Amino acid sequence: MKWKAIVSAVSLVLAGNVMAINETPSNLSGDYLEVRSCDVYTGPCFANGEMGLSGKAAMMVWKIREGSWQGTQLDGLNVIAVIGTDRTIGNVRYNPRQGKAAIITDSSASKAQKKALADFVRSKADAVASEFVSVESADIAASLNEPNKPGCASVKAGDIVNISTRCLTEKDDLCGNERLFYPPMTSALDEVQPAFTEVAAFQGQTLNRSWEMVRNRGAYLASFNQ
Repeated sequence: MKWKAIVSAVSLVLAGNVMAINETPSNLSGDYLEVRSCDVYTGPCFANGEMGLSGKAAMMVWKIREGSWQGTQLDGLNVIAVIGTDRTIGNVRYNPRQGKAAIITDSSASKAQKKALADFVRSKADAVASEFVSVESADIAASLNEPNKPGCASVKAGDIVNISTRCLTEKDDLCGNERLFYPPMTSALDEVQPAFTEVAAFQGQTLNRSWEMVRNRGAYLASFNQ
């Protein structure tokens, strides 16, 4: 009986160790930017006019202030997901679009950090991308949610990505019936606000397409803590 008790105790300890290894906690905080090739802050009449014609391209940017993902520390790093779909990306909770995505990780990240960044993006963009066709690195400079600059964002990733936004004003209300027509493409966001896209350009080759989106109400800025 004594040996059975010892074996049971050892088994519990080993099981606890396995659980601790397999359940590595992840906690990340930072800022988020999303741009789409259609208006997200708009009136239903404008949205219906764009549906099926535009809104097939998007970019998601995470600027990590601090935290880790699956045990890998990611303080101060950036990562981008570039999405291309066959139809308008709408409310992904009820009508997901399974497109293709390219991931761009911060070139300053280590090999382990690049893997963790890519895994993080796959977990956050899986509602809009069923296939992640590439993971590449670039020098990413991201300025999001800076103090005293509401709505302003600037992102550059080498010669691949160029994004600039500003806050929305009353002059951007075109029909007087505007609202947040499409919610953000990912969850667990705080302080979400729409913004005006001055330019959002993608010049990569991995999605077999490139684009330049200019002057639309198709951006979101937010923070995240998860």
